[in-house]
Amino acid sequence: MESEPVAVVVGGRAEAVDDDWGRETAVIRLDAGRFGPEALYGLAEFSHLEVVYHFDRVPVEKIETGARHPRGNTDWPLVGIFAQRGKNRPNRLGVSRCRILKVDGLDVHVEGLDAVHGTPVLDLKPYMAEFGPRGELRQPSWATTLMRDYY
Repeated sequence: MESEPVAVVVGGRAEAVDDDWGRETAVIRLDAGRFGPEALYGLAEFSHLEVVYHFDRVPVEKIETGARHPRGNTDWPLVGIFAQRGKNRPNRLGVSRCRILKVDGLDVHVEGLDAVHGTPVLDLKPYMAEFGPRGELRQPSWATTLMRDYY
């Protein structure tokens, strides 16, 4: 499997520091060598965007495949890498939902994207309510606590 970034994150944070991502603004800039502005036609009519990106700054030796305490907090349970959203994932893929502020040429201005400046973006998808979860949601209390200040 091979994938090539379609865009890059410009602006926002320089380092991946947890919490308070909701006030961050950044630009997702499409690769001008592969795309023209028409690739973004109609996107501005949506309020939110799903962004798939590569945690390119996670060294291969830091990848986790087993269980760990989220954020290293031993007050929280030991859970498998696929039961959390940490960046040290086997394929180093991140998925984020953020607010679209505006679309300008090859630039998508967003708020609340939890990716840092220079992050390679693999795909963009408009967020549609029908793709959201169906049925009642549940999550463990540690996850609610961890996410309290994330955005």
